[in-house]
Amino acid sequence: MPKGSQELTHQRRDEIIAACAKLYETMSFKDITIKEIGSATSFTRTSIYNYFQTKEEIFLALLQREYEWWVDDLSELLKTREALSKKELAREIALSLERRERLLKLMSMNHYDMEANSRAETLAAFKRAYVASIRAVDECLRKYCPSMAKEGRQEFTYAFFPFVYGVYPYSVVTEKQRKAMEEAGVPFVYHSIFELVNNCVLRLLDAND
Repeated sequence: MPKGSQELTHQRRDEIIAACAKLYETMSFKDITIKEIGSATSFTRTSIYNYFQTKEEIFLALLQREYEWWVDDLSELLKTREALSKKELAREIALSLERRERLLKLMSMNHYDMEANSRAETLAAFKRAYVASIRAVDECLRKYCPSMAKEGRQEFTYAFFPFVYGVYPYSVVTEKQRKAMEEAGVPFVYHSIFELVNNCVLRLLDAND
């Protein structure tokens, strides 16, 4: 870790993560390099290694930030809405993820490679953000579905989070993928992020309450 104030360290890390996020809007994970990320920051490329050792660490930090922002959205919901029906809760959760398309895109990546090529402390920070998202969803269930038992909330979590990891590939399809499915005779009906998540949450709420 470079010398200097903790504030400067956070600023540099945030700038690196923001540069990575910007590149990820138009480039794939495999095409983004430390050099590309460094070129998009205000300091030298070699300085990045003072904060992140690998590209995978930067992407894991980006995913951590996306989870933290999602938790902020759910926390705001808990503070501002005293009661919600099942239909309203499903809608709010679906809207919260519709606003986090980058989170869903990152979720669909190969986590094994990202985690394997990251230091233990980076991985631990990410896991804390991930666990916080599970707790935030559980708190929504506790507050807005008071009749749902602990076992029901656990069953919801075990089904919902694996489902969310597959939302992006089903809701965002490239023209190349669409043509390939047509040639393979695969029927495809477009569903938005909101539609997929809303339908899933409603079914899980009904099944576990």
